[in-house]
Amino acid sequence: MNKKPFTSDTSRAPVSQRSQNVDDVDEKDLGALVKVVIDGIETRVAMGTTILVAAKQVGVKIPTLCHHEDLCLAGVCRVCVVEVEGQRTLQAACSYPVYGTTVVKTYSPRVRRARQNIIQLLLRNHSGECYSCKKNGNCELQTLAEEYGVNDYKFGHITTPRYKLDDSSYSVIRDMDKCILCKRCVRTCIDLQEVGVLESESRGLNTKISTYLDKPMSEVVCINCGQCINRCPTGALREKSDAEKIWAAIDDPKKHVIIQTAPAPRAAIGESFGLEPGTSVTKKLNTAVKRMGFDKVFDTNFTADLTILEEGTELLLRLKKVLVDKNPEVKLPQFTSCSPGWVKFIEHFYPDKLDHVSTAKSPQQMFGAIAKTWYAQRNNIDPKDIVSVSLMPCTAKKFECQRPEMNDSGFQDVDFSVTTRELAAMIKEAGIDLPNLPDSDFDDPLGIGSGAALIFGATGGVMEAAIRTAYEIVTGQEVPFKNLNITPVRGMEGIRKAELPIKTAVSDWKFLEGATLKVMVAHGTANAKHVMDMLCRGELDDYHFIEIMACPGGCLGGGGQPMPTTPEIRQARARALYSEDETLTYRKSHDNPIVKTIYKEFLTDGPCGDLSHKLLHTSYLKRGKKIDAEQIKMNAQAVKPDGGHH
Repeated sequence: MNKKPFTSDTSRAPVSQRSQNVDDVDEKDLGALVKVVIDGIETRVAMGTTILVAAKQVGVKIPTLCHHEDLCLAGVCRVCVVEVEGQRTLQAACSYPVYGTTVVKTYSPRVRRARQNIIQLLLRNHSGECYSCKKNGNCELQTLAEEYGVNDYKFGHITTPRYKLDDSSYSVIRDMDKCILCKRCVRTCIDLQEVGVLESESRGLNTKISTYLDKPMSEVVCINCGQCINRCPTGALREKSDAEKIWAAIDDPKKHVIIQTAPAPRAAIGESFGLEPGTSVTKKLNTAVKRMGFDKVFDTNFTADLTILEEGTELLLRLKKVLVDKNPEVKLPQFTSCSPGWVKFIEHFYPDKLDHVSTAKSPQQMFGAIAKTWYAQRNNIDPKDIVSVSLMPCTAKKFECQRPEMNDSGFQDVDFSVTTRELAAMIKEAGIDLPNLPDSDFDDPLGIGSGAALIFGATGGVMEAAIRTAYEIVTGQEVPFKNLNITPVRGMEGIRKAELPIKTAVSDWKFLEGATLKVMVAHGTANAKHVMDMLCRGELDDYHFIEIMACPGGCLGGGGQPMPTTPEIRQARARALYSEDETLTYRKSHDNPIVKTIYKEFLTDGPCGDLSHKLLHTSYLKRGKKIDAEQIKMNAQAVKPDGGHH
């Protein structure tokens, strides 16, 4: 007989006192309905359902700390303890499954005292004070202490720091004095992302969360995705903030401070101001940053459209080199390159497969390069006086803009990247009430983006945007999907596959006529690992294009987004992006008029041309003539401020 493994602590109670006899449960019985009575409320749930899930179904709230909807069960914090009839000890609701009639009390005097004691024990080792903590007001431990009336240190309080603050990373700061050993970060890094930077070390009172050999974050294989931050209930993990440097630049009259805003933050930042998840505040956010003192607010969607032209052209050139020219050095499938966490993941774990990654820079970095060349010359601004800021959902973007190769404009292309959470805090610091602001538009000339670029924020969005353009370039026709919505690549499944037959093709791409474009989408680096293992086994040889995002849900689930994050919240943010896409004037990247202008005036040899490769790619797909800084300047100076030519 196949028995269901049991993880809760019932072994100390005699079988006669148990509310169910687990050893008699067969796997074939799982899913059958059983009765559960929670605080006098009777319901029926599928056999094997945990008490925590059953309680949610009847509207009973049980507090948790170590539990998270994205992660495997742990049951280590014990905050969720409840009384189960027939059990001698209190049980963890998050990990106690029911297999028969079960009677539960979630708020008896015994349970209340136990939870208060647990919270006070956690506070004992949680050194520091709340007022100066970055998580003040959004700390789950602080919230529980308030809810359970814990306003003293019954078991004492450690005030002397025990660990050195680790701020060595460009993206993530670790303050282990605030760690409560919930192990969410460990489960996130190992199970959700399959990177494995963080681990639980030692046992008992000596337990701590550590990196390999206790090295600083800058010396381990962290991909800077920030998913650990998103699930940390306290201030033990946070992003490294550049807010003070940005305020200093805004206050400097000699600096021209511009900000580009990515699509995913605009569908999420409202959550930091009490709005429902999925509330898009694009134009209110424009007003907010202008009132903060930014000189110009631009749209990252502009360079997302530019990315599609560059990356899509690169894909078509790869297809020609492989299928027509039979060039063995050119690799298929081509992987997307706009997620810096994913790029860092493949650099660390599959460096021999880097030739499969597109050479196109991310929209953030393309924007920085264009801002300090074409935009600077067009507006007669010395690029050394431009401070380029990006609003991103991603902590890895902080690392990306500091990469030494990201200076093809002759300067650091993007000076600072701020997360959604950081900008929300800055807006509040400026005394601005975001939800009640009037709307305002993006500034010219880098303020127009398409709906295709907007959906970059959701997993599958880059693929959909690329197909909308590449299919039309090859066939001369729009994609055969209602209202341009390519639904096969949408959704939240970890790995998705789609095929698109090409029935006819224009003359330049006749070799693709009759072919079937095979694509794949994956999000979260655990799924990326599965895809890469498939590639290593030769199972993807007939695939052409694969989108990978490092974060669950894509950018809208990025490590810099408002907390909490859950599957439902990510779904709501995605709906906001897809809904806004359908309202925009331009819904295909190649229709963006500013993209057309920049290729006409500045990047005159077109997508994947020599100048485009210099500014918008990390390396040459085709080796062309060397482009130096003087040639970039000459191209930029050929453009008048009114957009005309000399």
